[in-house]
Amino acid sequence: MASYDYLTVDVFTSRRFGGNQLAVFPTADGLDSATMQALAAELNYSETTFVLPPEDPANTARVRIFNRTSEMPFAGHPNVGTACALAWLGIAPKATLRFEEVAGLVEIRLIEEAGEIVGAEIDAPQPLGIKGELPVDAIAACLSLQPDQIALADHPPLRASVGVDFVVVAVQPDALATTAPDIMAYRRLAAAFPELDGRLSIFVYTPAGAGIRARMFAPLAGTWEDAATGSANATLAALRLSLGDEESLAYDAIQGVEMGRESHLALRAWRAGDGVRASVGGRCVAMFRGSITL
Repeated sequence: MASYDYLTVDVFTSRRFGGNQLAVFPTADGLDSATMQALAAELNYSETTFVLPPEDPANTARVRIFNRTSEMPFAGHPNVGTACALAWLGIAPKATLRFEEVAGLVEIRLIEEAGEIVGAEIDAPQPLGIKGELPVDAIAACLSLQPDQIALADHPPLRASVGVDFVVVAVQPDALATTAPDIMAYRRLAAAFPELDGRLSIFVYTPAGAGIRARMFAPLAGTWEDAATGSANATLAALRLSLGDEESLAYDAIQGVEMGRESHLALRAWRAGDGVRASVGGRCVAMFRGSITL
């Protein structure tokens, strides 16, 4: 029998009981994939991370990310929270970390204030990829909205990615608070588009001052609503830049308000040689520590 320590972190917040919850196993050697998946389901957070030795010693670690039902190729708040956790534990003392993940190499820059690590900013591992449109009527049904509540001035509902796929949907400002997932509509849409491979995570947003307000629903993966989705926000940042002529942009996003877990995310996007790139950052707060014997 072996014991494995873990800690939990609230990510994209400066206060406890806000932001998005994350569990981190900082030394996961010896755990197989099935056990990692079982632990993620048992903890029941939107994601749990497992830290392993890197395949390339030039990198900090290999990080595997599991939601309640499957492994993720990349995700935002798990990288931000894992980087802070490793720094707090003294496992990753450098200011810049590099995590090997399924989607590629993720670079993370720790944020320090008054000698303390308070957060991190990550670069998404892939440039923006746009994978096609989805029908407005079907998307509206998934969100329990009327079709005219989907805003189309800037773009239709688009499947896009900077390392993991999301359907990015703009909605009218008064529709954001009333949006709710209809799981039967989700299942119908996923069945009608086999290229989704059963993954249907819908990220909805509306402008709010100089930034945005957002929500994200992935009920087919066990996440009815997510408090803060860094990878989806980074995808949107890259998409917004791609639709204009600017060389770069930066803004703030707020998510999780309707869940009572307000989250604050700082977004950047820029044009690079291989396409439009994006980053997301924010603060973290340590929560619980525990261990499990297997």
